[in-house]
Amino acid sequence: MAEHPNAALVRKGYEAFAKRDMATIRDIFSQQIVWRQSGTSPVSGEHRGRDAALAFLGRLVELSGATIQVELHDLLGNDEHVVALSRETGNRQGKELNVLTAQVYHVRDGKITEAWSVMQDQRRYDDFWS
Repeated sequence: MAEHPNAALVRKGYEAFAKRDMATIRDIFSQQIVWRQSGTSPVSGEHRGRDAALAFLGRLVELSGATIQVELHDLLGNDEHVVALSRETGNRQGKELNVLTAQVYHVRDGKITEAWSVMQDQRRYDDFWS
């Protein structure tokens, strides 16, 4: 069975992030994307607009000294949404991140318009970025 086109689009984004290919990510994000990052850390909150969402991803790379990695476990996609199950790892200021995550993406007209990110261990995630 072929992968749903929306799931393939999101997979392309994960592959681009692994390569730090922000140009590809820019291309798949809607100009009006809203990225919602759960928690209370300095990287949490709503990031509105493509530039803000890209800055958020860049900040993850910067704050982690480029150690942040997202290992994609599975994608489930349909005509409107994609759910990604993954593991995030990284090192920062003597702290180690290793959490399971679920991201929900809303896709319209071949672009990601919204992202919601939820952590399995939110306290550990917030501590890592604080």
